Amino acid sequence: MADVSTTTGSYTGVLHSIADGLRAFGRALITVPHAQEKMRQVEALLALSDEELAQRGLRRHDIARYVFGGSPL
Repeated sequence: MADVSTTTGSYTGVLHSIADGLRAFGRALITVPHAQEKMRQVEALLALSDEELAQRGLRRHDIARYVFGGSPL
């Protein structure tokens, strides 16, 4: 009688863990530049006067919501 055993379960588990880590790293590479662009938008809007913001239909306390979450209205 032959006894055959394999270790593919633990091997594939390691591969899945590595793949999950690489996917997370890839998402971070995409997310960081996006967040930096959003912060540049916030800084540009904060540099405007209250009158200039009003011309754009914004109030100073609405800037973050406008840039990160859509319209302040």
